[in-house]
Formats: sequence, C-alpha cells, structure tokens
Amino acid sequence: MTAFLPEFIGTALLLLLGNGVNANVSLQKSNGNSSGWIVIAFGWAMAVFVGVYVCASLGGSSHLNPAVTIALAYAGKFDWALVPQYLAGQMIGAMIGAFFVWLAYKQHFDETPDGDTKLGVFCTAPAKRNYMHNFLTELIGTFVFMFAVLSITKSSASLGSLDALPVALVVLAIGLSLGGPTGYAINPARDLGPRIMHFLLPIKNKRDSDWGYSWIPVIAPITGALLAAVLYNLVM
Repeated sequence: MTAFLPEFIGTALLLLLGNGVNANVSLQKSNGNSSGWIVIAFGWAMAVFVGVYVCASLGGSSHLNPAVTIALAYAGKFDWALVPQYLAGQMIGAMIGAFFVWLAYKQHFDETPDGDTKLGVFCTAPAKRNYMHNFLTELIGTFVFMFAVLSITKSSASLGSLDALPVALVVLAIGLSLGGPTGYAINPARDLGPRIMHFLLPIKNKRDSDWGYSWIPVIAPITGALLAAVLYNLVM
C-alpha cells in the first residue's frame, strides 16, 4: 500500500467525524444542536482516535497532520522523500471528509440562516480577531500537541489496540484548555481542506470563506510543531 492511501483514509475519517460534531452541535434542527463545547471537544478527540487507529491498521504512520509530518521530518524521524505523499493524502482526505459532512447535513445547512455558523462547521475562526494573538494561540496549542506526540511515540509502553488513545486524549485536553480563543485547528489540513470545500460547495446563503484568516491555522501549527521538535531534540 502506498504512503498516500492510509493518510488519505485516516484524515478523511478524522474530518468526517470532527466536522461532523461541529455540524451536529451548530446547525439548526439537528438533534445535537446547542449541546456545547464539551461535546465538540470529545467529538474531535474521538475523531482523532478513529483516524489514527484506522490509518495505523492500514500500515500508515498516522500523522493525519502536515505540521506533524514536517516536524518529524525536520527532527530526522521521518523520510523527507515521503512528505509530499503524506501532505497530499492529508489535504485531499480532509477535503473528502468535509464533503461528506456537507452531504450528511445538507438539510440542516439549508435550515441554518447564519453564514458564520455554516463556515464554522468547516474551519476555525477566532473568538476575538487579533492576528498576532491568534497566531500565538495556535502556535502554543500545536507546540503542546507535538511535544506530547513525540513523548508518546518514544514510550516503550503499549496499549495494544488502544495505542491511538493517548493522542486522542492530548487533543481532548487541548480542546478543553486552549481551544476557546481560536477553535484549536492545530492541523493545517484540518482547517485548509474543509475551508476549500466551503468555498467550492453550493451551500445555501453561505458567506465568504474568510481567506484573510486562513494562513494562521496553516503557518502557526507548522511553526509550533517545528519548535516542539527543536526543544524535544535538545532535552530528550
């Protein structure tokens, strides 16, 4: 199996379930409407668990995140030659996952009048728009995520079929603790792929796709992950 396919399938599942919980909580007349931030945080954590587990079962490395792939390659823990395949799988998988969320929730997108809510199903937006602070928030969140992932992968302990659980719990912790200011993208593919789909899909009464903000959940996670890799190599 190519390096592309496991990352594609794992990331598609990550976004199908992650954007799916956004849709369930946010869109009008869904049974999960207004169930709150904790539901979203748990939903995203379980989305990570499923995506990582399935990707690993297919023989992949379960990055599902360009920031992780780039940081691991920089740290010498991953072959640079595989990076393009991984990034392509992650981006296309994220777009496909977002498409199926739209398909599943089409009636509820139609019932929801607010364009900001619809955009928020697909991608992140800051609670208070200040690009410097928004960048720092995403950098800090991804730094924590990447440093934890490096520590987890170094451990010799195994949970067997639950090996994906520690990463999911890290995402849950970040969502509950650091997610409020920007929606904790911590993954360029998770934000950019669905944002592109929001732009392309025929969503009723949609707003623009907020391209002015779109660089932050791409560049800040990569920067945070690289800083985590640098510090990890220095102290471990």
